[in-house]
Amino acid sequence: MILVAGATGMVGFEICRILAEKGKSVKAMVRTTSDSAKVDRLMSLGVKLVTCDLCDPETLKSACEDVEAVICTISAMPFSYQPGVNDIQNVDLEGVTSLIDAAKAAGVKHFIAVSFSKNFTSDFPLRNAKRAVEKHLMDSGLIYTILRPSAFMEVWLGPAVGFDLAIGKITVYGTGDQLIGWISFKDVAKFAVESLTNPAARNHALELGGTISLSYHQVIKIFEEVGRRTFEVTYVPREALHQQVLAAQDPMQKSFAALMEGMAVGDPIEMTDTLRQFPLKLISVHDYAKSVMG
Repeated sequence: MILVAGATGMVGFEICRILAEKGKSVKAMVRTTSDSAKVDRLMSLGVKLVTCDLCDPETLKSACEDVEAVICTISAMPFSYQPGVNDIQNVDLEGVTSLIDAAKAAGVKHFIAVSFSKNFTSDFPLRNAKRAVEKHLMDSGLIYTILRPSAFMEVWLGPAVGFDLAIGKITVYGTGDQLIGWISFKDVAKFAVESLTNPAARNHALELGGTISLSYHQVIKIFEEVGRRTFEVTYVPREALHQQVLAAQDPMQKSFAALMEGMAVGDPIEMTDTLRQFPLKLISVHDYAKSVMG
């Protein structure tokens, strides 16, 4: 039995879908407050639902019973953040730490955690929580796999962060020349599932990007060629983003500004060796551009 934590999120649901398609036995963690439409989608896959509260060790203990592996994609950011209720401290740090402890106590063999790229090195709440959880997992005695993906195409090449194809305007963080290892969330899900059985994933942290790292300028050129149109581009200097980080009071705002600053610095990921060990067909930026631009 495989337990998927964060099953109502985009990566977690895709993991559940792949596992169900493979005929695996899956438990999907949900909350009492989870979106009913997302819960219904999980039910349609035929997975077993288990209602949990990361702040309640007893529910975590029950969820981990008869489980061989846990795949954790849980994060309060960016869509479910609620200060003091569902935030970085009590979800990304304390909640996931409690889940690791519950998994160990229940005899789970393998814990797979989705984090983010090691290239984000500055001091901000989300990064600090993720790195603390990574260390806790590595020190737990469990077989571990840590997945550290670069920028999700579906998020960072979308309107929520200024890559707005519908109105023809694109916001670029930094100069636009820095390389970034754009990856699809669907490919992160593939790596998570592959990590269950691939020996190269045992007790390793895997840096994940696409088949090739590309700059914002290269990405925009791809979208312009696919869409046969041009875009109005606005640049946000790294220094301006750094000032946002310093000025932000809320942990989510500080973390989001720091992530944008990290994008301005760049996040190149070399995937040659990883793809030799994990021979998966990845979605390219060109593939993604075609899918969203018709």
